[in-house]
Amino acid sequence: MSDFFQTAVVTGAGRGFGRAIAAVLVAAGTSVIGIARHEQELRAVRDELGEGFTAIAADATDEALAQDVIRAHRPGLLVLNAGVTPHMAPVHEQTWDTFSRNWQIDTRHVFTWTRASLVEPLAPGSVVLSMSSGAVLNGSPLSGGYASAKAAIRYLSRYAADESERAGLGIRFHALLPGLTPAGGVGSVGIAGYAARQGVDRDTFVEGLHPILTADQVAKAVLDVAQNPDSAPEYQVSGAGLLPVS
Repeated sequence: MSDFFQTAVVTGAGRGFGRAIAAVLVAAGTSVIGIARHEQELRAVRDELGEGFTAIAADATDEALAQDVIRAHRPGLLVLNAGVTPHMAPVHEQTWDTFSRNWQIDTRHVFTWTRASLVEPLAPGSVVLSMSSGAVLNGSPLSGGYASAKAAIRYLSRYAADESERAGLGIRFHALLPGLTPAGGVGSVGIAGYAARQGVDRDTFVEGLHPILTADQVAKAVLDVAQNPDSAPEYQVSGAGLLPVS
């Protein structure tokens, strides 16, 4: 790993993609600051990964937290992965509170850390990887504002890359768009909802997703993109690998 990646911050590190990302980074020799709301889940990750993982049980949308962590740890890599499971229902059965759930967590935390990375700023050569979703390409009619919240994350990454270039900061920004998968909590809920909508059982629906995207593949994608200074701004991530988004 580059010297700039001696330390990384991973949000949503207690489970799913975030836990797998933390594991692959620690295995690569990077000290990981893992942030999530649930202390017990973070403690389990710490027990698994050892001293290379530092747990912070906190709300990743907290602006003061982002500033304090960046100043205290000087990370060379931010992986903005935190998110909440969307409320699964057709649009007319949503309320504004349920519809906007992912805007309040997923998008807000990416905005918070992206802004902090530019204001502080991070060191030249640092990388900010934001987790968007493949749902932004085709929509997600049963998950309220999920697809639009993830689309905003994609645009935030683009905007930040432009500001970094304009200011000569040398910070790279990338967005990853993972496809639907049973590997994470959000995907499992989504699969159940869409299987029911199509009138098929879960296993039948999952068969249509092959090759299945795994959490380890997402983690490897993070590592590959972060390590390569020539990486594209955005990638779809599927069980078949990485595909640049044109």
